[in-house]
Amino acid sequence: MQGSSSDLYAQVTDRIVAELEAGRLPWVQPWESAGCDIAMPHNGGTGRCYSGINVLILWCAVIEGGYRSQRWLTFRQAKALGGNVRKGEQGTTVCYADRFTPKEEQQRARDEARDARQIAFLKRFTVFNVDQCEGLPDSIVPVLRPRSERELVPEAEALLTATGAEIRIGCPMACYIPHLDRIELPYPEAFHQQINFYRTALHELGHWTGHPSRLDRFCEHPERGDYAREELIAEFTSAFTCAALGIVPTVRHADYIGAWLEVLKEDNRAIFRAASAASKAADYLLAYRPADRIADAA
Repeated sequence: MQGSSSDLYAQVTDRIVAELEAGRLPWVQPWESAGCDIAMPHNGGTGRCYSGINVLILWCAVIEGGYRSQRWLTFRQAKALGGNVRKGEQGTTVCYADRFTPKEEQQRARDEARDARQIAFLKRFTVFNVDQCEGLPDSIVPVLRPRSERELVPEAEALLTATGAEIRIGCPMACYIPHLDRIELPYPEAFHQQINFYRTALHELGHWTGHPSRLDRFCEHPERGDYAREELIAEFTSAFTCAALGIVPTVRHADYIGAWLEVLKEDNRAIFRAASAASKAADYLLAYRPADRIADAA
């Protein structure tokens, strides 16, 4: 595809900034307008979930397209499955970040007895929602089964318990205290909806993952921008984890929007870094998910 990596960073960041300036958060979507299942976007051929910035890109595309599914395919995958992309459909660009070491650098590193330097690259792919395809097998076509709060609450509770995090309930406000490595939450009854207690808990667990004994994400002397970045990571972590559990994501700290905008306008790669860190944090939390809960949700 045409365009440089810097173009893609700028395009995605500009779009997120425009959404935030309009008072909309791309990770807190009006899901009912799409009629799709609440889940992480994933590849319909391999079953692998997308991560990082691609989650936000594909969630935005689901809402804009009014699609019923979080499943995506490349043009070739649709053909390989016996179907095809309908004529006239526009794909969505996602990206894959990685690093490689040129052969010349490998040789220089050997000659100089040092570690070889790697070069980062960003590769683009075009994917299509399965709603944009036809002729696909029934196993790929979505079957919606909304899950009730009665199902979701026990699953969220099981995850909180499985992490082993120290969580004190009945406190005046929700927060994570790094030097105590402790989460504090109000009583569940303090929330208008019981599920909001778990959305908030998952946000604070997002911070909890950054402890030095876990993902070691905290700065020793954080500045204002670092606080905003960490709050953005916790927001994304909560949204990604909620979606994986089937819970509609929501915003925890809308009052940080101004600070987030400042960070994103200053660095067009900040949203990519925050989304990447959040994917790692969500994966860290979901690894605690009890096996029987995963089976029940399947």
